[in-house]
Amino acid sequence: MARNEELYNAVAAGKRRDVQRIVQECLDREGDALELLNESMIPAMQEVGEKFSRGEAFIPEMLVAARAMQAGVNLIEPILVKSGHKATGKVCIGAVKGDLHDIGKNLVAIMLRSAGYEVIDLGTDCDVDKFREAVEKQGAQAVLASALLSTTMSYMEKLVEGFRDRPDIPVIIGGAPVTEEFAEQIGAAGYGKDAGAAVHAVRRLVPASA
Repeated sequence: MARNEELYNAVAAGKRRDVQRIVQECLDREGDALELLNESMIPAMQEVGEKFSRGEAFIPEMLVAARAMQAGVNLIEPILVKSGHKATGKVCIGAVKGDLHDIGKNLVAIMLRSAGYEVIDLGTDCDVDKFREAVEKQGAQAVLASALLSTTMSYMEKLVEGFRDRPDIPVIIGGAPVTEEFAEQIGAAGYGKDAGAAVHAVRRLVPASA
């Protein structure tokens, strides 16, 4: 199936009702739910993410596009579950211990879900044990940690150290005060300067599910 331009544009523009209508019409015609997602909806969110990275789109545009995307996913997901389709991978995300800011974290979580990942959102003020539990008990394949304050980003070093015994679990960090140099300094596996970059880091570091 070629890209559905009407659906692609509706997601990118954040037109939730149009997305619902187009998806439902396609499903009513027995269109392929997975192809709708992979060929039209995910690429639209990727484009919004790229514009955000270039400074051509801002948080409000990201949010409305993500909500429109979710409206379509809500219609498609039951069909995919019934057919046995698996998520691309599973990751956990949280703001580190001492940090109660979640806007950036929430945007990354939205983008990851839009890219087909199952996301365990741990919320804010997360210590190493909370991330470890998501990995060991819920099967997260990667750890994503955010910090908005320079005073809390220092905890990221403890987080990286807390996963030294799990080289199979990449720790990816980001947030306003966090830099690529800091990520390299503490030995983080990946760094995302924004939501789009975080998704790229996950794609690079987390093997796709079979």
